[in-house]
This record gives sequence, structure tokens and C-alpha cells, in this order.
Amino acid sequence: MTSNKTFLFVSIDGMTDPLGQSQVLPYLVGLTKNGYKISIVSCEKKENWKLYHTVIESIVKEAGITWDYCFYKTGKPFISQIQNYFELKKLAIAKLKEEPLKTILHCRSYLSGLIGLYSKRKFNTGFIFDMRGFWADERIEGGIWKKSNPVGGYLYSYFKKREKEMLKEADAIVSLTHKAKSIILDWNFGIKEEKINVIPCCVDLIHFSRKKIEPKKLSDLKAKYPQLDGKFVLSYVGSLGTWYMADEMLEFFKVLSLKKDAIFLIITKDDIQLVHSAAKKHGVSPEKLIVVSSSRSDMPYYITLSTASVFFIKPTFSKSASSPTKMGELLSMGIPVLTNSGIGDVDQIVTENQCGLLVHGFNQNDYRKIADDLIENSNLYKENTERTANQFFSLNEGIDRYTKIYNTFN
Repeated sequence: MTSNKTFLFVSIDGMTDPLGQSQVLPYLVGLTKNGYKISIVSCEKKENWKLYHTVIESIVKEAGITWDYCFYKTGKPFISQIQNYFELKKLAIAKLKEEPLKTILHCRSYLSGLIGLYSKRKFNTGFIFDMRGFWADERIEGGIWKKSNPVGGYLYSYFKKREKEMLKEADAIVSLTHKAKSIILDWNFGIKEEKINVIPCCVDLIHFSRKKIEPKKLSDLKAKYPQLDGKFVLSYVGSLGTWYMADEMLEFFKVLSLKKDAIFLIITKDDIQLVHSAAKKHGVSPEKLIVVSSSRSDMPYYITLSTASVFFIKPTFSKSASSPTKMGELLSMGIPVLTNSGIGDVDQIVTENQCGLLVHGFNQNDYRKIADDLIENSNLYKENTERTANQFFSLNEGIDRYTKIYNTFN
């Protein structure tokens, strides 16, 4: 399929950010292979740009994608975000004016969505609202805004109003989960069901594949961590920030380690001292922990060291729209997952496909039951992991779904 349209991807997140590299560029590169002309405008964090801009420039050049960016400002949160918004908007409008009648804006999340809404109203452009989640609710539930604070209360009301407008006026909506789609339809905004497209956080199943593991490189990595040999290795992948329940995960590991000789492998870029402080608080010995940082290219090797992997996420309303990227990566590598109920479509996927276990209550009794099940049946769950990843988190399937959306603009 070829198109005479230009799809302008607008993102407040940087292409040099980890999410830009894993959850934006692979889709856009795939769409160019399907014949679509893509441009990107983004807001780049200087520290990530310095590390990765040459890699990203090479990727977009090879794909025939144009990439314009401004630098992400930090400082006073409210002021700097306004500055970032207007800088990004200026870039987007400049690109839009090159071909105003042929440009479709594909906007990632809410701040970018405001630019799409403006352009739709001002220039009658096409507008894809790739919402990613209930952003305003995330800000409240994550403690970033407080409704009791006049500024926080105003921002929440403002963005919930704009959320409704973006949902109603967008030509197409992308939701990460079927649960979020159902919630939006229940709001009775007059949105047709077919306008909402569910595309979870997909995974490059070729990169995250046991078939791609080089035995020598894996052997060298295992030699680096001899304490893992013969142990039950519970891993955690990613930041331990706002949404991830580090205390509860450490408590579960403590229960597991009483039943089985276990090691907790934490693959994160977080400060190792913060991890050890949290472990000490829960009586987990430093000898039971391995904390490492990994590049994207080495991540499959570290994941392969796991017997199973855990991620507990605060089960708030906004997380009904969440699709954890790590879930697809872990399953694709053949690793069963242990997570909690109440997160997006995770409950249904784990339960129906038996690719791991769900915790319904964060208490010692539940932890003991789950630990016993995990120890006894981890190999059984392992058998279903890669099939589940292929069924729900295939990058190629994600690209196909975006292609169907893009086709509606021809």
C-alpha cells in the first residue's frame, strides 16, 4: 500500500528515550515498509539524546523518516511542561504547513493530543489520538497532582474536559487495552466502537527470542554470576518508580526464599543503594540480591537467567488502561510472569493462557500459596509463554493494526 499522505507522529516523549526506542520507532519503521510517509516531531531529553541520537538518526535515515525535535526542559514542573508543549506545537505546526491538506497527525498521549485537536480544528487535518492511558487520572493516582491543590485540581478538570473532546473529535483512537475501551464506551460520549482500536505494547519477537541467544555470550554472563547456579531466580525488570510496588515484591520474594533457595535478580537503571535500602527494610539479605543495569541489546540475556519474573503494579483506575511492556518481553523469552490482578487486560491473558500466576491479595497467606504454585509448576507455565507472546504482543501484529488505521485516511 502506498499513500500520498504524510503521517506526522507527535510525541512529548523522546525517540532517544527507552520507550521511544522500543514502543515508537519499531512501529513507525514498519509503517514506512508498508508504504507510508512518516515524519516525527518529538521532545528529547538531553542526556538520552547525547547517548543515542546517532543511533536514532541512523534508524530514521534508513527508513526514510524525517525527524525534528526540541529539547525537553526541566525545572518547575508546571512551567517547564508548558514550555515543552509550546515548543513541540511550534515544530508540529511548521511541519504541518509544508503539506496542510495531506498531513495526518498521529499524537502520542495527551499533551501531543492537544496539538492534534488544535490542528484538526484549525487546519482540518486528520487526527489519530494514541491515548496510551488515562493520563489525567494517572497524574492524580500517582501523586503528581493533587485535587485538593488549586493548581492540581484545575489541571485535572482541564485535561478531563480535553480528554472528552479528543476522544470525540479524533478520527481514530488507539487504546492499549480492551478494558479501557469498554470504560470509554460506557462513558456514552457517542463514540462508535469501531473508532477505538486496541493495540497493546507490542514486542519485537525477533529481538526478544531464545533462538537469538548466543550460547557463548550467555555462558560468559552466567560465569559472571556463579551465585545463580542451581537457584530459583526470580527477576524484576525496569524502574521501581511510582507505580511498581517494590515493598510488596520484596515481601513476596522473602516468602519464596523461605521455601526455595532463591535469588532476586533486579534488572534496573535505578540506584543500587535504593534497592538495597528497601531490601534491608524487609529483612532480605543483600546476598540474596543481584542488581544489574542492562542495555536493550543485552536485556534478552539477563532475562534468560530468570526462572520466573515478577511485577506488581498499583491496581488503580488509571491502570485499567495499562499494558506493561515488560510482560510481552518476558513471555517472548519463555519466562512465566507473576503479577497482580486489576491491571489492564493482564488478568484475562494470564488466566486464560496459563503463562504465569496472579496475586489477588498482598498478604502472607496469598504469597505462600502463589510461591508453592510457582515452585511446583513454573515449567508448566513456561510451556505457554512464547505462544501467548505471539498471540497478544507481536510487533508485526501491532504494525498491521496501525496499518489498518492509516489505510482509513487514503
